[in-house]
Amino acid sequence: MMRRVVVTFAVAKFAAALTVGLFAAPLAGEAQQAGKVPKVGILQPGPRPPAWVEAFRQRLHELGHVDGQNVVIEHRLARDLNEQSALAAELVRLGVDVVFTWSTPAVLAARRASGTIPIVCIAGDPVQIGVAASLARPGGNVTGIANLDDALELKRLQLLKETLPKVSRIAVAWNPANPIWLPVVKRLQEAGPVLGVTVHSIAARSVTELEAALPTAKREGVRALVVMNEGVFNANPRGVVEAVRKAALPTMYAQPEFVENGGLMMYSPNVPDMFRKAASHVDKILKGAKPGDLPIEQPTNFELVINLKTAKVLGLTIPPSVLVRVDRVIE
Repeated sequence: MMRRVVVTFAVAKFAAALTVGLFAAPLAGEAQQAGKVPKVGILQPGPRPPAWVEAFRQRLHELGHVDGQNVVIEHRLARDLNEQSALAAELVRLGVDVVFTWSTPAVLAARRASGTIPIVCIAGDPVQIGVAASLARPGGNVTGIANLDDALELKRLQLLKETLPKVSRIAVAWNPANPIWLPVVKRLQEAGPVLGVTVHSIAARSVTELEAALPTAKREGVRALVVMNEGVFNANPRGVVEAVRKAALPTMYAQPEFVENGGLMMYSPNVPDMFRKAASHVDKILKGAKPGDLPIEQPTNFELVINLKTAKVLGLTIPPSVLVRVDRVIE
């Protein structure tokens, strides 16, 4: 009787194990699917300092996302606007779980490529360009950090005027191929009289066009220049600074590379800090957050950098009211 009970129990145990195995088999497949390694696409709009992307990657690493282990980073570098669209479509075909990019044209290219894949961006104003309903509740598939370029360009104009109080005509260089700039230029021109300056527009699609326009601007009374935070200029800071040097115009820039290459001054959000914030957005999305529910942040860390060697060459004395706010001096 004892043998019979043991055998019966063994058979029952085997049958139970077989039943569990049969039901567990599809669940195991589902678990494998659910555990697939996520892909993060980086759409890089033109050459940028490696430290920017490295800040993004490092922050992802700190948050537990290690490239090649538990996440795959697909990094694509676009050399022009057409390539941005092609590479955005390529990232979509690869099935990335989220796209990170910066600059308005790149964000628009990513948004055209997909209206469903989450996009984390650093751009001028995602609401103004139509990819988000509001900063607090974006509502769609785009979130990130907003530069709010019009406010920043106004601040750059103010700082340049404060540095050069006797200057009455300042030019702003912008790219007419970028849809965000025309309304910004109009707002700067409207604000000019309040600051005591006339704002002269220089529309340039390339560094070559900018260089060609500067002598005419000088003949028309321009005595200083603001180079806007525009991709065609940011991609070649040395070329822009050289063109400005020939015109001998004190110039305000939007990226530190210009001042490091001999430009006079720069005012900008801390870019690596924004890239780290963008990585935090990506982390939240990979953990299940919806981009439409993640508020679009604004930069909180700003830098004012002045090249005193260039100021000396131009015969300028930087007012104490400006010097006291400088974060970094290049001598």
